[in-house]
Amino acid sequence: MPTAANTTLEATLAPPTQWKEQRLRDTLAEYRAALTDAFDQDCTSMSATNDVVKTYDLPYQAKDALKRFVPQLHDSYGASDLEDDHPVRFGNRAAKFDRDAARTHEICWNVPQSGRGTNFWIPLRINPEQQDRWGELLDPESRTTAGDLHLQQSGGVWSLHVSVEYEPPGSPQLPDAPTPVGVDIGESMLVTGCALQRDSPTDPLLIDGGEAKQLRKEMYTTLKRLQQRDAAEWRIERRFDYYQNRLTDIIEVASRKTVAYATQFPDPVIVMEDLGAIRESLDYGSYLNRRLHAWAFARLQNRIEDKATDEGIPVRFVRPEYTSQVCHACHHVGSRPHQADFECENPECHITTYQADINAAANIARRLDPWGESLPWKSAGDDSPRDGSRRNTATTHCEESEEPSQMTLTAFGSEPTASSS
Repeated sequence: MPTAANTTLEATLAPPTQWKEQRLRDTLAEYRAALTDAFDQDCTSMSATNDVVKTYDLPYQAKDALKRFVPQLHDSYGASDLEDDHPVRFGNRAAKFDRDAARTHEICWNVPQSGRGTNFWIPLRINPEQQDRWGELLDPESRTTAGDLHLQQSGGVWSLHVSVEYEPPGSPQLPDAPTPVGVDIGESMLVTGCALQRDSPTDPLLIDGGEAKQLRKEMYTTLKRLQQRDAAEWRIERRFDYYQNRLTDIIEVASRKTVAYATQFPDPVIVMEDLGAIRESLDYGSYLNRRLHAWAFARLQNRIEDKATDEGIPVRFVRPEYTSQVCHACHHVGSRPHQADFECENPECHITTYQADINAAANIARRLDPWGESLPWKSAGDDSPRDGSRRNTATTHCEESEEPSQMTLTAFGSEPTASSS
């Protein structure tokens, strides 16, 4: 295990006053204008970006983030254009919080503004499952530290994501002959589990994500309608809590089934993707990316890890590159003609069409052995789904899990929008 681990803390801002709402909107608009300006001027260095953004009326924490982010868009992501829904990024110096148990919302965030004495405090509704991690972040004696912060608005609700680095608790040691169990978290399939025995996928687990997807869509539509009608705050809060509780139930059921699946194999080790890289690669770029990011990847992974630790099952995290693009059998880059299908393009491979999520989970499982990782033989093709079909053409037996009676994902964590691999 690495000496430090990363996760993302999630919160929604309590409904702001009209004055604070306008300040938030002004900051978001100014940030996006600065981002667009620097991007259009092809700024590939921090100094070049600074020359552009320094003229904008933004807090220094946002300018710091822009100076790092714009060059990344060009150099690391090779972005050709920008979407119009980027969140406001703040550097870690914006991570100023206050906690008072006597308040309805214990934790408040000091929202950065340009100029002296212009910052203001706003209460946060934190993810209750992340309460301990928030406590560590606010504890001056803790070694948990904050990274960048992302502020986003969707459907009239403001959300805050705080990346943190922390010391992970002691994890069970790897057995001498482990059975790697890859776990892929996504939208169509909430969880796909795939154990590798004798280097072959064995009895995959599929937990459908349809209920959670529909619930998030319903939540977004309902809350937006209530806000448009100027409904009383208590009514909006009640509906919000209702949806978040149902989503929490979904996560609990899915995480419990995932760990139970792993326990049926000898000396299991659960293997999942490193979320930090996934979140950064999504980059809030398009409508699809916005939906994918809305899934609370971190929450579900954290609950799987907690339950696995209770069962004495080691959990390991691996790099996510190409897990959905390469064939688990030959490591050749293939294509995704449909959401549910992976097609291997290597004529010498025995795999032709395979269930895409199981293929990804098998690749994740294989990366438990770092010597087993391989780079693709050629550059990746189009990995984006073209339709919503769900044909299952896997060459191994697939067990369709019972659909949970309730599903959970972003309980108050992200924005209430319709919500990966």
